[in-house]
Amino acid sequence: MALNLSQKQEVVAELAEVAANAHSLIAVEYVGTTVSQMTAMRKKARETGVYLRVVKNTLAARAVEGTEYECAKDSLVGPLLYAFSTEEPGAAGRLIKEFAKDNSKLVPKLVVVEGQLYPAGHVDVLASLPTLDQALSMLARVLSEPAAMFARAVKAVGDKQGGGEEAPAEAAAETAETA
Repeated sequence: MALNLSQKQEVVAELAEVAANAHSLIAVEYVGTTVSQMTAMRKKARETGVYLRVVKNTLAARAVEGTEYECAKDSLVGPLLYAFSTEEPGAAGRLIKEFAKDNSKLVPKLVVVEGQLYPAGHVDVLASLPTLDQALSMLARVLSEPAAMFARAVKAVGDKQGGGEEAPAEAAAETAETA
């Protein structure tokens, strides 16, 4: 079904808004993908914060003008499905990688992250990025490790000097005598 001018403008405006706020873009060839596979992928995309859209490449090229995805304009050739990660950079990569395992006709064509155009092979790199929760837990572990190491060192020194359990009792006895 052909779109009239106002519908095309709406599509471009919607895609431009998504592109302005997205973290990454993956363009994927989808020819041969069944309707049920696309439906399952769209459902999973909604759950994981990925915006999926099939639009004409000319409309997509207009939509990404002035965004960090403008570098992909010349590479938008053929029937493409656009996957924008709206919540975290690796979400689209994980989605495409997951569905490409079961569907050999789903072929990544390009990856764009922070204004850099990468070849299709970078989908695996993007998919391996940690989620926000994973990254925060890694950061917490890194920040807490020095304090834990210090506490273990102090305990080891105290145990070595014989100050284990007896030291608090002796210190309490000394304070009671001086009072």
